[in-house]
Amino acid sequence: MRGAILPLCLLQAVFLAVGISQPAVLSDFAAARKRMVEEQLSAPGRDIKNRLVLNAMATVPRHEFVPESLRQFAYWDEPLPIGYGQTISQPFIVAFMTEQLNPKPTDRVLEIGTGSGYQAAILSRLVAEVYSIEIIEPLAKRAEAVLRRLGFLNVKVLAGDGYKGWPEHAPFDSVIVTCAPDHIPQPLIDQLQDGGRMVIPVGPPGDQQLYLLRKNGTKIEQQAVLPVFFVPMTRKTEAEDRP
Repeated sequence: MRGAILPLCLLQAVFLAVGISQPAVLSDFAAARKRMVEEQLSAPGRDIKNRLVLNAMATVPRHEFVPESLRQFAYWDEPLPIGYGQTISQPFIVAFMTEQLNPKPTDRVLEIGTGSGYQAAILSRLVAEVYSIEIIEPLAKRAEAVLRRLGFLNVKVLAGDGYKGWPEHAPFDSVIVTCAPDHIPQPLIDQLQDGGRMVIPVGPPGDQQLYLLRKNGTKIEQQAVLPVFFVPMTRKTEAEDRP
């Protein structure tokens, strides 16, 4: 998330006043994204392997989704506050959860917990359509505005209770949940396409696992893939531990 956006001419004046050019600033962000991918995502011990996911992480401007006062930290592997007590997830968690979905260009994905809009932007580069729900209405509106401004036009944002899903657009090829319920909401299972995947953190704070679910008819195959720390959607903060 970020605050009010200065007009381009005013931004250019600010850059000139401090002795740097706008292209230089953008180049610095691009270099930071490259380091993020090389040192935080594809390095030994992190090992995100999906090249399409890595390419999305290397090209989506994460700094546009954080407050301007925190942009110098945008490519650190840390969650950052975005207002309303919420955070933007750390890059590794975003990449890891995205990779678990095994996204395909024809997929339609339901995201629960829009937050800053960054996760939706990453998915936007990889799939046909993203349907994203945020329970905090001001965050939903701000994320939608940033996504539109940056050209992520295949993302639709809804303000509402994500655990109810988005039934009028179901079924979805995959579901990604970035807030932790104490159990897997049945509407999300119902709205998942047969053969689809869901990645979701489950459990109380301090004792959570990130689960990968595969739907096979009426059978749900469930696999714990990573210990994490998220708070429930009804709480006001969200954070994740490194693996």
